[in-house]
Amino acid sequence: MSRAARDTLDLAFVMPLQGSAGIYGASCESCATLAVEELNAGSGLLGREVRLTVVDGAAPPKVVADQVDALITMGAVDAVTGWHISAVRREVARRTVHRVPYVYAPLHEGGENTPGVFMAGETPASQLVPAMRWMTSQLGARRWLLVGNDYIWPRLTGTAARAEARRAGTPLLREVYVPLGTTDFSRVLHEIEVCGADSVLMLLVGQDGVEFNRQFAEWGLVGTVERLSPHVEENMLLAGSGAANTGLFAAAGYFDGLNTTQSLEFAARYYQRFGAGAPPLNSIGESCYEAMLLLARLVTRAGSLDVHRMIAAAEGLVYEGPRGTVRMNGNQLEQSVYMAVAQELEFDIQDQLTSV
Repeated sequence: MSRAARDTLDLAFVMPLQGSAGIYGASCESCATLAVEELNAGSGLLGREVRLTVVDGAAPPKVVADQVDALITMGAVDAVTGWHISAVRREVARRTVHRVPYVYAPLHEGGENTPGVFMAGETPASQLVPAMRWMTSQLGARRWLLVGNDYIWPRLTGTAARAEARRAGTPLLREVYVPLGTTDFSRVLHEIEVCGADSVLMLLVGQDGVEFNRQFAEWGLVGTVERLSPHVEENMLLAGSGAANTGLFAAAGYFDGLNTTQSLEFAARYYQRFGAGAPPLNSIGESCYEAMLLLARLVTRAGSLDVHRMIAAAEGLVYEGPRGTVRMNGNQLEQSVYMAVAQELEFDIQDQLTSV
């Protein structure tokens, strides 16, 4: 059935169902479901009921893009959103350009300018760089080793980290990139000891980060070397252990323990809907809700799903959500960013790094 013939507004929701990022899947789906239910409790979007079509974002990038392309070509979906890695986004964006709007949920490396792609997540300039400066001023971090997965986001975020370290007069000691799905980090841990790093910048996805943290603790580095990640979240803490999480710092626009009116109201609605045993709230799951909220605001303001009208509608858009006040700057959503430290299986907010 063509898009014009349907009385529903259907979204391709691209989320990880397997692999290293599969640990995030349940939280992503629950947060997106809540967003859809809240929209449909009103008038939906453009007076149409909103529905999700799940696409496995953990498949190879071209496979994901082919599936999204087929859905668009068949007229089965009106827009694309969800959480998936940047390598997938780049392939998908080539298929959505000038066809349907695409709201990308995750933190990212910056520089995405494909027409009709709207970015809901944090960038290195707003998240990583202020966090590195906080680690230096508060903890004396000066000798950094970077470990990341070997794809676009860690590589380009590593470029930002390298530039910040040089600006501070403390060039990165090492950069180590490993394939997604890595389970043995002994080589990296050996590098940490050999180079004398006092801090590690972790750009590892999901289960890879869990495995690194476990082995980091087994290696005896907890308490002697600090860790900072813009990507670690509550699912990863639960999959680790109190010992492995001790002294782990994170920077993000949202944490389950964020004590603001907007975040507390969001958490109350979430746990009322899914119960005390719901998948944990975290920056990654909430980013899927945030992307849905951004899509809804853009569509409502534009009065249309037309890509060019939505691009115009993004100019000057400001609204309130679980992350507080957010605003659009070009195709990028700007938001406040917070610093937190893991206390066993939870995060304790330490500071606000940036504000909107």
